[in-house]
Amino acid sequence: MIEHFEPLRNMETFSDEMFNRIVAFQERQHPAWNVELPFAQRIAGLPLHYLIFSCPDRDPAKFGPTVAPYIPLRDELRKIALYARQVAAAPVVCDFHPGNGFVGSLLSREGLKVIGVRDPAAKPNQIKNFYDREVYELREQAVADIDFPFDVAFSSWMPAGVNFTPEIVKHRPKLIVFIHTKHVNEETGVPQTGTPAAYTELPAGYQLIHEWGMTRVKDVLHEVWPDLTPSIEETRYVKVYAAEGYHGIEIPDELPPAEPYDWEGELEMALLAIQAKEHLRAQGVQV
Repeated sequence: MIEHFEPLRNMETFSDEMFNRIVAFQERQHPAWNVELPFAQRIAGLPLHYLIFSCPDRDPAKFGPTVAPYIPLRDELRKIALYARQVAAAPVVCDFHPGNGFVGSLLSREGLKVIGVRDPAAKPNQIKNFYDREVYELREQAVADIDFPFDVAFSSWMPAGVNFTPEIVKHRPKLIVFIHTKHVNEETGVPQTGTPAAYTELPAGYQLIHEWGMTRVKDVLHEVWPDLTPSIEETRYVKVYAAEGYHGIEIPDELPPAEPYDWEGELEMALLAIQAKEHLRAQGVQV
């Protein structure tokens, strides 16, 4: 058990470096803000904090999340890419409601051709363009005006209270991937993403072939670093639907090792610290 918590010996240095990145980002000194830089440089050292929260200066009436509405994990996107490659030799992915193109770019960097379709009327992210120009294409186009063929529909964080699934299935994609949450806004009663029907009521021929969830624990940062903002527990889900003829596709349960994103290191350290505190509490230690 002691060896399991060994990384926490470097917690002080780790925390100092993390807070420096958080402050640099808030002061717009982090490369993420510079659209002229290569995507790989912009995501290097991107703080986990800004994949949970937005900058304090964001005007929510004008802008969506600063970077993204959830924490992307590389192994999840690798799984999605493996599914996509089983329905076409060179699959084309349509990234619906892509925001600034951030998550779609991460998916395209797994070897896929991804085209993001951003409705010009949609509220922009605070960082409006955050995509990899080398591998990702972003088009200013309403969903109803999509005029190109694609094999995979990637619907990541459908706009709140809206069901775009009928528009998606009109194109008869071989694969539909939803990333969503079941969380409902307590003030408005509106689902945070899409509608319940959007993720369950698909036409005949489409079958749910894989589903998994990732839960962000309550106060994942605040519990470890009290100066950081509290946060609610939230679970996001990935659902993979396949059209008729592709119901039998599978991917391995275990993927070969790959380098995780930088923010995953902060997430792993936070979860390890929470686990250590729970271990000490179970032994009667006040922490």
